Amino acid sequence: MTVDAYLNPDFTLQQKLIFLAAAFAGVLLCDALIIVASRASAGSYHGGKKAKNRVQRFYEMMISATSVMSFACAYVIINHIYSSLQGMEGSAEYASFGPLISAWEGGRDFVLLLLICLSCVLNTLLDRLVIPLKKIDKEEKASIRMLGMFYAIIILAYLNVIGDESEYSPVMMYYLGLMVGRFVYFDASFMDFIHAIRNAFRNSLLLITGLALTGGLCYFGFSAGYLLERNYYIVGVFYTHLFVLAAIFILHHSHVLELVFPERNDPEEDDEEYGYEDYEDEDYRDGDYRDEDFGDEYDDYDE
Repeated sequence: MTVDAYLNPDFTLQQKLIFLAAAFAGVLLCDALIIVASRASAGSYHGGKKAKNRVQRFYEMMISATSVMSFACAYVIINHIYSSLQGMEGSAEYASFGPLISAWEGGRDFVLLLLICLSCVLNTLLDRLVIPLKKIDKEEKASIRMLGMFYAIIILAYLNVIGDESEYSPVMMYYLGLMVGRFVYFDASFMDFIHAIRNAFRNSLLLITGLALTGGLCYFGFSAGYLLERNYYIVGVFYTHLFVLAAIFILHHSHVLELVFPERNDPEEDDEEYGYEDYEDEDYRDGDYRDEDFGDEYDDYDE
């Protein structure tokens, strides 16, 4: 059992660059649609900040979805290894995976919980250090991360429908429980529940955009032979998300969007930028200009 069982060894560097270019074009197209829609709804001036916020919310959803998919992919691989080793007791390969088999048999639920925690840590590292998103606040991040869980559940449900051999039910139930816990908790009121539902519904277009992006890239990857069906679809889907994150990283740090869609300044912001608050030095306050400061010069001209 080697890594070739889960990755495509024939996926060359040239093909990876082509797939990365496709992911870059897809993310750029999604960003363009988000920016154009934001400016059209809020006006050419006020739409600038709204567009940046929505683009970063889209990035946060893809980061969250990738973190969730990493946990789901790890679960599928571990479970597949465990299932493949059944009936091979006494072999050298079985002995090499002895600790993994013992941990999976004795504490599968704890392993799943550990993977969930690791996915949360990965999410935090990505959106704070690798792709820092500063235009969205903590409440927005919480809603978007919950949306990322729903995004992953939709993908896992679809993989079950198309007949993937993997069992995704435990993963789906874990994340469904986390979503319910995000909506309903011990000290929550009915209005808190309505507020959480409304925030998720307001970002539903980002969910559709993300699913369309990854769905198109997965279709292209499987059709071109870049992703393999024999190593479980979930591995190919996770691989696609990695390329999407790479494209987001390039777009975010290269500021390509600012070049393609230059931001227009709000006239009110210009007034604030060049207003009186910038001239608060004591030497320039009203009343500090006294005639006696220049009296001698004026007296010379009078004479």
